[in-house]
Amino acid sequence: MINYIWFFMILAGVITAASKGQIHLVTEGVLKGSEQAVVVAAGLIGIVSFWSGVMRIAQEGGLTRALARLLGPLARRLFPKVPAEHPAMGALLAAMSANILGLGNACTPLGLKAMGQLQALNRDKDTASDAMCTFMAITASSLTVIPTTIIALRLTHGSLVPTDIIGPIAVTTFCSTVVALVLDAVLRRLSRRRVLPWL
Repeated sequence: MINYIWFFMILAGVITAASKGQIHLVTEGVLKGSEQAVVVAAGLIGIVSFWSGVMRIAQEGGLTRALARLLGPLARRLFPKVPAEHPAMGALLAAMSANILGLGNACTPLGLKAMGQLQALNRDKDTASDAMCTFMAITASSLTVIPTTIIALRLTHGSLVPTDIIGPIAVTTFCSTVVALVLDAVLRRLSRRRVLPWL
């Protein structure tokens, strides 16, 4: 679907430029956009590499495991149908910890592994389980303490204090996570009562 949207946007731009007799603007826009993309990407490489290294050290040093132990009681309440000793719970905790620490590169494979483990517990293989939906809501809302990529973007664009967004982002992502969990719980109850039969 997204491919059709991009194609429509590009086609609309070309048609608009051609109708105004300024088709050269399309070429200029493509070249300028490509140049800017390379500049931004090159500027991000250093800072993202640095923060990824710092986070890797934290992960290897046991910070992720400590956070997973801290999140254990909360995870058992959020995923009551997932046995505490099952590998799925360990995968869930690891993915959630990586999200909180801003380990985007680590979070994706951990999240896929968690979904695979939850699918193994799922009785109806064609329908997402409650635990899978809850995990997806948490991952999408993603409480983040260290927003590495945004810090890198701000630094690349000349921000004097690129880390001053850590507090606001922690607050907003906390709020988004709470809203996601509340909506998850409400929609689950409504679906059980058949108020929303399509859920």
